[in-house]
Amino acid sequence: MQKIIFFDTETTGNTDKDYICQIAYKTGDETFTGLYKPPIKIPPEASAVHHISNKMVTDRPSFSESGDMPKIKKLFEDKNSVVIAHNAPFDLMMIKKEGIEPKSFICTLRLARHLDPEEKIERYNLQYLRYLLDLDVEAQAHDAMGDVLVLEKLYERLKKKVMEQDNINEEQAINKMIEISSHPSLFRTFKFGKHNGKPISDIAKIDRGYLEWLLAQKLDTDEIDEDWIYTLKHYLLK
Repeated sequence: MQKIIFFDTETTGNTDKDYICQIAYKTGDETFTGLYKPPIKIPPEASAVHHISNKMVTDRPSFSESGDMPKIKKLFEDKNSVVIAHNAPFDLMMIKKEGIEPKSFICTLRLARHLDPEEKIERYNLQYLRYLLDLDVEAQAHDAMGDVLVLEKLYERLKKKVMEQDNINEEQAINKMIEISSHPSLFRTFKFGKHNGKPISDIAKIDRGYLEWLLAQKLDTDEIDEDWIYTLKHYLLK
């Protein structure tokens, strides 16, 4: 029997050099939220998003030194556990730095993109989807537990769509969602820059240099952009 775990992290930033300062999860009726002092200072840019200040974590242990870490590691790494996050590769990278590597995961961001092949949805971030889909949940945005509660509602909506679309049962849908989440998304249209609104396949023919430049930019940053790197390499036939 698969154990579904919704989780979210709040961090010092969005690069591979950042660390956890909060983690929350929900599995069944069990909920958990923990606050930690990261190895580096929380910059004001991050605090402006999640409202966790350095003062709030001054007397807290780091996540790795907390008593919470072994419990979360055991839960997340259980062979029957399926952890679910929005933009899961980032959260998984954050907990991997702490020695936690779940066996199975579902990324609701990749799922949302997969279920919108014509790219009709303008944006796919969690709070945008919350209001676009009118998800009925009382939760504070950019708080780890608040995001977990929205995530749970989004997951249920996406799972229902997968089940209806493929005429499959819940267990089959979960397995399909795991498979979809296991590989990067392939973008089809630019939604930014000088080629905003144009198919990427067309730009690959008329302005290959732009794709080459963008790929170099993505590869040269500390930010995690696996989906765009995959997309650009796909259209550049690399």
